[in-house]
Amino acid sequence: MRLLVYGLNAAPEPIGIGKYTGEMVAWLAGRGHQVRVIAAPPYYPAWRVAEGWSSWAWRRERDRDAVLFRCPHYVPARPSGFKRLLHLVSFAWSSLPVALWQGLAHRPEVVIAVAPALATAPAAWAAARLVGGRTWLHVQDFEVDAAFELGLLKGRWMRRLALALERAIYGGFDRVSSISARMMDRLEAKGVDEPRRYFLPNWVDCEVIRPLTQPSPFRARLGLPADAVVALYSGNMNEKQGIGVLADLAGRIAGRSSITVVFAGEGPAKSRLRDAVAGIDGVHLLPLQPAEALNDFLGLADIHLLPQRADAADLVLPSKLGGMLASGRPVIACTATDTGLAAAVGGCGLVVAPGDGEAMAAAVLRLAQAPEERATLGAAARIRALEVWDRQGILERFEADLARLAGHR
Repeated sequence: MRLLVYGLNAAPEPIGIGKYTGEMVAWLAGRGHQVRVIAAPPYYPAWRVAEGWSSWAWRRERDRDAVLFRCPHYVPARPSGFKRLLHLVSFAWSSLPVALWQGLAHRPEVVIAVAPALATAPAAWAAARLVGGRTWLHVQDFEVDAAFELGLLKGRWMRRLALALERAIYGGFDRVSSISARMMDRLEAKGVDEPRRYFLPNWVDCEVIRPLTQPSPFRARLGLPADAVVALYSGNMNEKQGIGVLADLAGRIAGRSSITVVFAGEGPAKSRLRDAVAGIDGVHLLPLQPAEALNDFLGLADIHLLPQRADAADLVLPSKLGGMLASGRPVIACTATDTGLAAAVGGCGLVVAPGDGEAMAAAVLRLAQAPEERATLGAAARIRALEVWDRQGILERFEADLARLAGHR
């Protein structure tokens, strides 16, 4: 098939949407499909354009078997509501002529738009319709809902207008997918009828991420005693992650020599977290680890920490959860009990109220003192990853539906 993938984030971004789009593109190209990609220069999660790329230039490049077109965009050093809007709109405008050009030049059978950025969806639709192609919109985040729920955008009339535009965009696509059962329910509530809805969860390569059979080498690098229980957060450090609860947790556990807290990642909230945990014993703040070290790093954990703000519930499903589960370690998630995240963690860890550092600390202390419970929950987490999150099965089903949509037998 000839495919055009169009979204803000792509490889080599190490986490988040760019990671999954990059892996999807590489997998489809490796299966022999002709894949072209329109994306921004890599900037996430540090919110600065990576070395070797420019935020103000168009560029064509090749990544293994796929061709990428990088389009300029504005990257704010300190993203706020208005600056984020400019960030998204700048990419939508700079990529519009490239999308129409690739529609005519590549003649894609299916154009796959990835939201965020929803602002690019009309251009994706137009690029497909120019040549009689089909359209697929994959919703990683409900960015309109999230922007208002998190207070990044405000105003009743603005919200009404944004939701009307969103509904119109969804109505124009042949297939609309999302990554969790609750997000699929939200698509239905937004008017996407059942024949067009498709469940496309994020995934993890369970051959690469797997339980360690010996202590992680990161224990020696951090100088940790053999009996230390490690509570780990690894990933993006942004507002919707509810990072503030981690500092509260660290302060409540301080002084317990048997427990070590490790925070690793990049993002706008990292400097605030660094200031909040400064001087607290037993806390390590690290940079985001490279992909080749990820399995050893996830295996450092005895307990994984997964904070999330209450007002982000069911607007996003943290993509880092798949790796946590595949590593065979229990997860403590901050979320209400009736959310998709709670369902995903059920039987594989513990759920505490969002933003409740005291409850999260109590959950860490409980599991730290219960190695048998940790082992049971960790084994269930690994099984859950194999059954629900394994990459090969998810992408094979996706490929088959792409083929049906394109009219292939």
